[in-house]
Amino acid sequence: MRTVVSVERPDRASNPTVEKTPIIKLLEALIVGCLFLIAAFAPNSIAVTQGAWLLGMLFWVLRFAFYPRPILKQTPLDYALFGFFILSGLSSFLSYEPFVSVGKLRAASLFTIVYLVAQNIPSRKVVRLLALTLLASAFVSAIYTVGERAIGRGVKVQSLKNESPLYLGGIRPGDTLLEVDRTKIHTPEDLLKALTKSDKGPALVKTYRHELLPTFKVPRGKLLPGSTTLEELGIESWSKGRDWRATGLYGQFVTYAEALQLILALTVGLFVALPRKRSWISVGFGVALIGFSYALILTVTRASWLAFLVSTAVIILVGASRRVLLILGLLAIPVVLVGLFVLQQQRNVAFIDRRDQSTTWRQTVWREGFQLLISKPRHLIVGVGMDSIKGHWREWGMFDNGRIPWGHMHSNMLQLALERGVPTLIVWLILLALYVRMLFMLITRMKRESKDVDASVPVALGPWIDH
Repeated sequence: MRTVVSVERPDRASNPTVEKTPIIKLLEALIVGCLFLIAAFAPNSIAVTQGAWLLGMLFWVLRFAFYPRPILKQTPLDYALFGFFILSGLSSFLSYEPFVSVGKLRAASLFTIVYLVAQNIPSRKVVRLLALTLLASAFVSAIYTVGERAIGRGVKVQSLKNESPLYLGGIRPGDTLLEVDRTKIHTPEDLLKALTKSDKGPALVKTYRHELLPTFKVPRGKLLPGSTTLEELGIESWSKGRDWRATGLYGQFVTYAEALQLILALTVGLFVALPRKRSWISVGFGVALIGFSYALILTVTRASWLAFLVSTAVIILVGASRRVLLILGLLAIPVVLVGLFVLQQQRNVAFIDRRDQSTTWRQTVWREGFQLLISKPRHLIVGVGMDSIKGHWREWGMFDNGRIPWGHMHSNMLQLALERGVPTLIVWLILLALYVRMLFMLITRMKRESKDVDASVPVALGPWIDH
C-alpha cells in the first residue's frame, strides 16, 4: 500500500516573517508613490490623477508576479461594484453607438481605484499622510481660486456707447472681455492694440456672459475719435471681471464644486474626529474649512452646496459632541447667507427658483429623458448606451427639438437608467445601500474599540488614533 503525501506550498504571503525581495519592496514603494500622486493631483488635474491610477494599477499587477503574492481582502461592495461594471459593459456592446459607449468603459473602470487604494495602504500613518496630502493640494487650489477672484480677470465693460465698435460687434454692457485673437486681455490698451492692427478680417473677442463664453467679431480700424483709449473704444467705464463661476484648476465649475464638496466632507469628518480640538492641527482644519467653503461658494453650484450641508449635518450628528455641533452650526449661518447673496448677485436667482432658465431646462430634459426610457423595452433593460444621446438626440426629438442647448440628464438616476438600463440603476442603488451599511458597521465597531481604549476618545476616530 502506497501512501500519497500531499506537499502544499507554504503560503508565504500570509507569513509576515518572510523577508521581501528588493523588487517587491520597489514595486510596493512605487504603488504607494502612485497613491500619493493621486492624492496630490485629484483636486487639481483629472488627467494626472488618471495617469497615476493607471500607473499604480500596472505596478500592482506586476506585484502579483512575485512571491509572496499580496492577499486580496474581500469587501461588502465587491459583487455590487463588479456587477455594475459588467452591466455597463453589456449596455455598451448593445448600444446604439457601440464604439462610443465601449470607449466610455475606460471611465467606468475607474472603480478599480477603490481596490488600488484599499489593498495597498500599509499603515494608518500612510492613511493620515494621504489625507493631509489631499487636503493640502485642495487648499492650494482654493488659494488660487480666491487669489484669482481678488486680482480679477479681463476687462468687464460696465458702460458702452452704442456707436462703439465693440457694441457693433455684439458686445454689451456687463460682458467681460477675456481674449482677443486668442491672446488674453488685461487692460483696454490690449484690446486697442488688436483693433488697430492692419490684419484682414475682424478681431475675435472672447467674452464671459452669464456662464457662457461667446466669441464676437469686432471690426478693426473703426475706432471712435478721441484722445484716450476708452474714448476710442467707446467704453465709458470698466473694471476687472469678478463675476465668473470658480473652476479652480479644473476649467469646469461643476466638476470643481463636486470635488470641493467631497473634500469638505472629509475635512469636517477629520475635524470632528480630532480628540483635542485645541491644537494647531485643529486650527489648520478650521482654516481649510473656511478656504474650501469660500471656494465652493464661488462656484455658485446649488446642488453641491446642498450636498455639503447634508453631508456635514450627517457627520456632525453621528460623531460630534454638542459643543462641536453648536460651533459648526453657528459657523454655517454666515456661510449660508454669503452663499445666497453670491447666488443672487452672480446668477440673479434664488436657491429654489422656478423662473431660473437652468431649472426649466432641467425639467424639459427630465421629461424627455423619461419618455425616451419608457418608449421601448430595450431602453428599460439595457438603455441606449453611454453617450449615444450625442449622436441620436435629433432623431429622438430631445432638447425641445434643438431649441435648447443639448447636454446630459442632470440626474444621476435618470442618466444611469437611460444610458445603461434599469437593472444597472438598481445595482447602483444596492451599491450605495451596501456602502452606507458598511459605514454604520464601521462606526459601531469603532464605538466598541474606543470604549476598550479610552472612554473619553470620540467615536469617529478615523485614521487619527493608532490602537
